[in-house]
Amino acid sequence: MPRRSEGVRRAASAILCPLLAASILWPRDGLSATGDDDGYLFNDSHVHLTNYIQEGPDIRDYIATMGNKIGRSVLFGIPLQQTWAYANSGDYAPTYYLQSDAPLYYYSFTDAFIAKAYLSLPLEERLRLDPMITGFDPADMYGVDHIRRVLETFPGVFTGIGEFTIHKEFVSSKVAGNTASLTDPALDRILDFAGKAGLLVLMHSDIDVPFAQPNMEPIYLKQTKEVLRRHPGTTIIWAHTGLGRVVRPAEAQATIGGPERNRGHVEMLAELLADPAFKHLYLDISWDELAKYAIASPEIEEKTVALFNRFPDRFLFGTDVVAATDDSNAMRVFQLWEPIFSKLTPETSLAIRKKNYERLFDAARSRVREWEKEHVKS
Repeated sequence: MPRRSEGVRRAASAILCPLLAASILWPRDGLSATGDDDGYLFNDSHVHLTNYIQEGPDIRDYIATMGNKIGRSVLFGIPLQQTWAYANSGDYAPTYYLQSDAPLYYYSFTDAFIAKAYLSLPLEERLRLDPMITGFDPADMYGVDHIRRVLETFPGVFTGIGEFTIHKEFVSSKVAGNTASLTDPALDRILDFAGKAGLLVLMHSDIDVPFAQPNMEPIYLKQTKEVLRRHPGTTIIWAHTGLGRVVRPAEAQATIGGPERNRGHVEMLAELLADPAFKHLYLDISWDELAKYAIASPEIEEKTVALFNRFPDRFLFGTDVVAATDDSNAMRVFQLWEPIFSKLTPETSLAIRKKNYERLFDAARSRVREWEKEHVKS
């Protein structure tokens, strides 16, 4: 039978500042259950409770989906709503952004919906979740005011912001209003506030444009570095390591080209993580589309394993599953990474699957609760 750890008992008693999550012993073939392992397969650093039309499972059903495989999980929806424009798709009601030419728009009610769902749970189940604020426009100078207002309205609930999008293939151009940018002072205001309030940041920003030309520096790499340098006090998790469905890894080139493109994606990530100026940067390895790149060939697998073993404290596993009704999709993403996880040291595997999540999100919980004590009147 699964057993509860001492960490759970401490967490359940820490009602005002819950820092630890529930634990169940559940060893699995191929993954070492070391002495400090709590037994869950993984913590999910990237999952969407709702989809592009704000539909998804009941929060209690999601907890049931986590079961004894997923220890802890972020909790957020999708901040963008797909418009159903009758002139575009007629009686067909699109549920995904690729199913319509009609625009997307920011759906700010998502944060209240997530908070209400979270607060409906008993304490022990809330301890397993880390809600995130997503319903703000990163191209709006008032975006930071939305984040502050959510914290003031729902103290004790949120741990971070995101996943929110700056550059995303096929999505950015569909969003109504101003186009988000890494150079926009609205983003700087948001990241400044996140650092002061202790909020973790989960940001989606592609490293390059779709169908990029070979032998050129990825378009957004320089701007990404500049954002990181401007916000050294903000913990930033870069979703999918900057890759996408068609924004592919830069392969090492033997031909003449820019210095960045002459290195592969793994080498670029290694340089970022080795730079002391970017010590506040972490990488999210969520999404099945990312996994396919990591296991594309034995050579890429070995490079990825070496990167993870070199920087075991800088990666977080996530599924990027949307509106899941069972655990099949989450487990499918997890199993895609099995060739990588099976070759990691036990310590690195445990860190990426669980420990890095716990360390970052526990610290953020504590810092945000302290900010709320100081700034929230109620």
